[in-house]
Formats: sequence, C-alpha cells, structure tokens
Amino acid sequence: MGWSNHHRNGLIHYAPQHCYRGYTLLTTNGGNYVNLIDMEGRLCHQWYLTERVGYGYLLSNGHLLLRTVSARAGGRRSDAGPRAGAIIELDWNGLEVWRYENPMLHHDFERLPNGNTLVLLFEPLAPELAAQVQGGASGGDGAEEMLGDLVEEITPAGETVYSWRSWEHLDPAEDVICHLENREEWTHQNSLTVTPEGDFIVSFRRTDTVGIVARDSGRFKWKWGPGEISHQHYPYRLENGNILLFDNGCHRPGPTFSRALEVNPASSEIVWEYLGDPPISFYSFHISGAERLPNGNTLICEGAPGRIFEVTPQQEIVWEYVNPIFTGAPRGGGRANSVFRAHRYGPEHPALQGKDLDPARYANFNRLYAL
Repeated sequence: MGWSNHHRNGLIHYAPQHCYRGYTLLTTNGGNYVNLIDMEGRLCHQWYLTERVGYGYLLSNGHLLLRTVSARAGGRRSDAGPRAGAIIELDWNGLEVWRYENPMLHHDFERLPNGNTLVLLFEPLAPELAAQVQGGASGGDGAEEMLGDLVEEITPAGETVYSWRSWEHLDPAEDVICHLENREEWTHQNSLTVTPEGDFIVSFRRTDTVGIVARDSGRFKWKWGPGEISHQHYPYRLENGNILLFDNGCHRPGPTFSRALEVNPASSEIVWEYLGDPPISFYSFHISGAERLPNGNTLICEGAPGRIFEVTPQQEIVWEYVNPIFTGAPRGGGRANSVFRAHRYGPEHPALQGKDLDPARYANFNRLYAL
C-alpha cells in the first residue's frame, strides 16, 4: 500500500453481498486499546490496558487472550523481535483473570483445549552451536550471543509440562540465516498455531521456513520455504489440510511485494495466492497475516500500514479498512497504525453470544473516526 499523509482511514470499501459478515478484532501494535469493529467500521466493543498491547484474539468464552509489548529481553537490551511483557487473559469487561510473565516471551501463543497455553520463548544457544550456524550479516563467525526459539506448554498455574527446542531439530548448514539479517537470533519464530491432531505449525522468519512439527517426537513432518517465500508470517492449517500464510517478501530478489499463499503440504505446491495489482501496491515489511473465512473469502492484514481487507477467491477486494488509531512507532520513531494480526468473528461465534455489540455505546469514538 502506498503511503500518504492524506489517505483515508477507517472504512474504505464495503460490498455487503460478497462479504462474510461479522466483527473484526484488531489493535494498534504497541497501543493500549483492543477494538472490535463491525462491517461498517464502527467500534462495537473495546478493551483497555495501561500496558502496551501487541496482539490478542478471542477465546470461545468471550475472554480476550493477548500479549503485551516489552522493549527488553532477558533483562538486557535487545534488537531481537517483539518481546511480550506478559500473556494476559481478560474477561469481556476487561478484568484480568490470568497472567503469565517471562522475560523471554515473544510473538505468539495458543490456548489449548485442555486449558493450558502454548507460549513462545527465546533461549540463548550454546556458543559452540551458534558458531556452526551459517549466514547472517556479520559473516557467520558466531562471536556474538545467539538466541534460539523454544516452545513450552504451561498450565494455568504457570508450570511447564512440555518443551520443544527448535535448535535440536535444525541443521546449522541447511537452516541458513538471511544474509541481510544480524546473528542475534537463528530463526526468529514469529508464529505458533496448532493442528487438530495437536501438532504445531511454526514460522521461522530469518530462514524463510514454515513447518509442521510432530508434538510427540518433535520432528518436522513438513518443512518448506527457502527460495519460495521471504520472511513470512502466520502459517496455519485450513480445514482442507492446506496451509495459509502471509509471504511478506522483504529481502526477496527483484521487486519487493507481499502475497497471501495457500500451500498444499502433501506436494509443497502453491494452490492459491493473492497479489496486489500491480504487485508492489501490496507490501508489509514485517508482522501481518491472512485467514480464510467461512464463505471462502480471505481476510488479509497488511500489518505495517494498518490495512485490513477481505478478498474473494478471484482476488476481488470486497471490504477494506485502514486502522485510524496511531501510536508511537515501535521502529524508527514517529507514529504508526500498524496491526500485528487481525481476526473476523461471525455473529454466531460462541465468544459473541449474549454480548452487547451496539455501536451507539461508542458514539463519540465513531463520530471522531467517521469518514
């Protein structure tokens, strides 16, 4: 999306007859509000935290599970990806009902059917292993500390009952860091989702890799990406067994552009994609995601410019919204309306049953951001 100081914010386009009608959840990355808007772009519900919010999603009981944003990792300054000060669960009214804190938390999390939560953590790698990892902008001498990605399952009491150390299942010679990235991290896992069988899906930004990991053995059942995608986000499994993901495209050879992709893991073939027209009109350097809606459309979050839009299988844009809420930019100063990830919930979703979603309760907010 082209940047302009004068482009319209809020609802840009809406074709009701072609959309999956529902409510879209989003938050400005690093802001204090999580907003639920209707198809007309009107605020219908809002959560507020004094802590800065990175990303959240709704649980079936109507609670909001989110991560806060921290500028530090492990008690020291770090350039490594977004840290989470905490994973927090809020009820519909914004009251805290659960919290988990760890200075190494980052990026993503997943509430499991048993009530436990999968979390994503950094952990320093042994210097001998770090020295073997290839790539990175420093030339690969392995002199600096390198962080690896660790997945843990924690109980509501905060006890760890399962751990997966990514580096135990990677090859330093094959899982190569992009030569334009530093060596502070090996993989930079930016996504964590779970399949119906309990396996989990990972996304390693720095090595351009997505994969399905068998929970019982920790081994990769499918691993794909280098040479096909570039610094991607949010792969998750569709009902048909395919994987949908956002291919950011930064550091891609040639023109820079993003794509939404559906990949068949049985054949590693791309079976559907969305491109901008022209391709360079659609681009987000970081964050972002895409999710398949029940009507077959795809909701795409072009995260860096705060643009969220719904497209048909034929790539027609039928709903488009630009986040009007700005906060201090997490990278490079200034202001930003960036959105880590967005979700659409239909009126029948369990989280919304019996809830007051009348936008009149937020009349002042909706007047302020009316087009």
